[in-house]
Amino acid sequence: MKKSVILVGVGGQGAILTAKILINGVMKKGYDVKMSEVHGMSQRGGSVSTQVHFGDKVYSPVIGKGEADILVAYEKMEAVRYAEYLKPDGIAIINDYAMPSAATAAGLCEYPEGCLKAMQANFNCHVLKASDIALQLGSAKCMNVVLFGAMTKVIGLDDIDWETVIRETVPPKFIDLNLRAYEAGREAVL
Repeated sequence: MKKSVILVGVGGQGAILTAKILINGVMKKGYDVKMSEVHGMSQRGGSVSTQVHFGDKVYSPVIGKGEADILVAYEKMEAVRYAEYLKPDGIAIINDYAMPSAATAAGLCEYPEGCLKAMQANFNCHVLKASDIALQLGSAKCMNVVLFGAMTKVIGLDDIDWETVIRETVPPKFIDLNLRAYEAGREAVL
């Protein structure tokens, strides 16, 4: 198995923590892993992307346009922004959530309508209200792990002990919340 995953969102949404969970799990399974991060203006609400390649042998962390097997988007406009990296037969897992950019919040432009419809017209998409699921679990901060749970089910990574990996990766006081988030994400996709 060789897979390319892109995790995209806005600063503070947990893309980097999710990548660490993914990397720790696939490394435990014995896969070679490479990762690349782009933080941009993440501390100012800017775009964040993390690229993870894993397989028997991986030579580069960089995923080119049209090469990603999975795109996990924590915000729906970010899904559209990074759609060109997804393979034509790739899968997008998208949080149905809008986070206005600084320009949108300042009234300089409008948030684009139709992000989900555009993605669904071109790709196999699983759209979740991951932020709502996370709030029901007790904290919006576990939205990233809700999406991670959905991704592991969709991509077929069921043979990894994700409970142990989550316990070893997230801060101790958030373990139970993140374990519930992981299971809720798996249950949210068919």
